[in-house]
Amino acid sequence: MTTAVMDAPQQETSPATSVHEKSVREMIAAARKAPAGPFGAWVLSLATGLLMWAAFTPLDWGPLGWVCLIPLLQLVRIPRPTGWMYTVLALNGTLFALATLQWMRLGDATMYPAWMALSVYVGLYFPAFVFLSRAAVHRFDIPILIATPVVWVGLEFLRAHLMTGFAWYYLAHSQHGWVTLIQICDLFGTYGLSFLLVMANTALAGLVPVRWLQALRLFPDHQPPTRGMLAAPFTRRLAAVTIPCLLLVASLVYGAVRRSQVEFEAGPRMALIQGNYPATVKSDPKEWADIYRTHMYLTGASIEHQPDVIVWPETMFRYPLLLADPEMTDAQLRAVSPFIPPERWRENDVEETVFDLAEQCNAALILGIDAHVTNPDRYAHYNSALLVEPGTGVRARYDKLHRVPFGEYIPLRESLPFLQKFTPYGDQFGLAAGEKIHVFNVESWRMVPLICYEDTVPHLVRNMVARTRDDDGRSVDCLVNLTNDGWFHGSSELDQHLITAAFRCVETRTPMVRAVNTGISAFIDGDGVVREPDVFVDGDALLEPEKSGPPRNGIRDPESGSYHRQLNAVLVSDVALDPRESLYVVWGDWFAAVCLAACLGILLLTPVSMYRARTSRG
Repeated sequence: MTTAVMDAPQQETSPATSVHEKSVREMIAAARKAPAGPFGAWVLSLATGLLMWAAFTPLDWGPLGWVCLIPLLQLVRIPRPTGWMYTVLALNGTLFALATLQWMRLGDATMYPAWMALSVYVGLYFPAFVFLSRAAVHRFDIPILIATPVVWVGLEFLRAHLMTGFAWYYLAHSQHGWVTLIQICDLFGTYGLSFLLVMANTALAGLVPVRWLQALRLFPDHQPPTRGMLAAPFTRRLAAVTIPCLLLVASLVYGAVRRSQVEFEAGPRMALIQGNYPATVKSDPKEWADIYRTHMYLTGASIEHQPDVIVWPETMFRYPLLLADPEMTDAQLRAVSPFIPPERWRENDVEETVFDLAEQCNAALILGIDAHVTNPDRYAHYNSALLVEPGTGVRARYDKLHRVPFGEYIPLRESLPFLQKFTPYGDQFGLAAGEKIHVFNVESWRMVPLICYEDTVPHLVRNMVARTRDDDGRSVDCLVNLTNDGWFHGSSELDQHLITAAFRCVETRTPMVRAVNTGISAFIDGDGVVREPDVFVDGDALLEPEKSGPPRNGIRDPESGSYHRQLNAVLVSDVALDPRESLYVVWGDWFAAVCLAACLGILLLTPVSMYRARTSRG
């Protein structure tokens, strides 16, 4: 019997099966390309935001400045960005800024949009930092220990200049209480200390175990971490910690030496007059007489302590100074400034009043005042400081150079008039910018006035000090800051403003006095130390003894250690003159500028690198 062996029929692949297999392959390929989910980015960026917030005022836990970036830096370490990583970074950066800048909303209800807009802007520096750092490390093989501090400092420098600048809450500011350490700011500015802090954070971030990152789901499921995935071995990463440690030791040695090099000499004896008026009150002409009487009373209380100079805060001499070209006719005055009667321009009652005040005090006065100046071509309203001397009268006027957007002028108001709604001011609002730096000469002392937030702008103060040397190359003796912090109702803004101002003193090796409406008025020496004044007069105890309770005897609460604020007060002391020179004043911002140039180079070259990578794969 013959058995037939038949071959099994070959199966033909149908078009439907081919399409199915292709779709499966595409799904597998897509899955292999899919990034990790955004969970880890949320956790890490929230952690950094919380730690940074705690490092600054009001908590002011300065040691956190050495570790606050460790969570964020894990997003630089990992080989691939997570899903939605940069969006998450922007959102959490904005949350950090909203919490940190919450004091902005206290000024006026109309400031809420400005608070939110500034918070979004500041929040964008989180994703910018991570993006540029990742590009430097993963595309251009720059060591992370160098890349991250360079990028951070470059972005801080950019923030100090972009859109008139916002040089607040630099990482270095968290170290204001470590006086020996902050002395390095006279070399590279505050940026040098920020560089050191970011380098230390980066070195410590490298010690975080990979399994912790895996627990945070920072790696795709199909690409579990392998040995060596995060670059250098642990021993090398541990050794990297020694670099910031050595730099920290060198910085402390430098700081100790610099502080030992000086014995401060007594300079002019100055009295700082501190009123206590909410900023909204000063705009009401009905309140001007009360504001004037209070400041006169406090000024009188200072005279027995024989000051050489008496300083009133920003715009606290409420009666405006009107200066017009004497050749202008009434018709011209009406045409240029229709809201001021022509006869007011011809009066000189303010000049006479301040001259009489200087005569009564037998001391020079530096007064914060509104100055209105007109000529046939232009009317201008300035935020000014006025120098008045007995026997002479008005000697000099400084008009504020650096204006605050939305606080003192409205950018693009002519093109975008709706922006007016984002300020608490009327249609006539808008301050003109001053044109030059002024030196106030009082006897043999030379002083540079600063108004409002000008003491927070590093390059502005540095340029003022550098450009006002006398013929012998001698720097000015003192910076005089006139400020009105009455917008912020005793919030952490007052502390942060003072902290930021103190860094200007270290950078320029120039002492500063600050007369601040509502506080915190202060004498700051060239080491950035806020000094207890020789005399502290509790003005509330003088003006309303039945309401004030026991008089306060110093600038700080002895129990909490916090500064007194929202009170009337007089501070009198000798300015601590500082003969030391500052290399930062000589060199300028070259260090931070180089860091910013590196950031721009990374930004420009990254698309080129991405294009080359795609073409090489294709």
